[in-house]
Amino acid sequence: MSKNVLIVGATRGLGASLRKLYAAKASTQVFATARSNKAPDTNSQSNVSWLQNVDLTKPDVGEKLVSQLPSSTKLATVIITAGYFGLESFDSPDWDKQVQMYTTSAIAPVFVVQKLVKSGFLNEGSKVILVSSESGSITLRHEKEGGGNYGHHASKTALNMVGKLLSLDLKPNGIAVGLVHPGFMRTEMTKGVGFDKFWDDGGAVTPDEAAKSLALFVDEFDISKTGEYWAPRGPGDIGTAEPVLGSNLPTPLQLPW
Repeated sequence: MSKNVLIVGATRGLGASLRKLYAAKASTQVFATARSNKAPDTNSQSNVSWLQNVDLTKPDVGEKLVSQLPSSTKLATVIITAGYFGLESFDSPDWDKQVQMYTTSAIAPVFVVQKLVKSGFLNEGSKVILVSSESGSITLRHEKEGGGNYGHHASKTALNMVGKLLSLDLKPNGIAVGLVHPGFMRTEMTKGVGFDKFWDDGGAVTPDEAAKSLALFVDEFDISKTGEYWAPRGPGDIGTAEPVLGSNLPTPLQLPW
């Protein structure tokens, strides 16, 4: 029996790796979103269908997405991985960057998931995975890593609340909602804000490695864990995990809000 998976933000980074990973399974049909009207060339992946002009900064993102799905589609898994990281400091906060981060991370997912549910694409047994970050944990924020990057951290905290609320709204429908820190990754996004200097010491992994551990976690994730916040790869790349939570932490690691 074929399985339908939707990857929101599938052109690069973790999203692209998830797209390739799921498409490698002949029994899986992957629906992949691109922000532009020109999807990447994936001729070798015949089971990938591109949904174009899906821009998480636009109010009609939900309508644009569902209008391109075949009406009879039932999605087993939705992974919303699209993100934006605008570097800031206390001395130079940036209004526009913060608005874009909050919109992409915490506002758009509500409209995407709501449209998918109301249009009948998600039903009992479906899973929604929202890619958050350990940076959204208030408990894990520690003087070791200092302040700054207000929009990035706080938009992930807002996403965590959005995921929790969605889990409460969708539990009666049998739809499970999870929040994940996929790992510190060697991507253009982290390089673009200068975090490549921390890759080696911080245990950063490739998007392909992060995709594999995330997919394994998703396979095991079900309604019994709905509304929870997890690090599938464990504490290894979370610099404040041991100072805040102690040693000998498990993998996967449930993260504190």
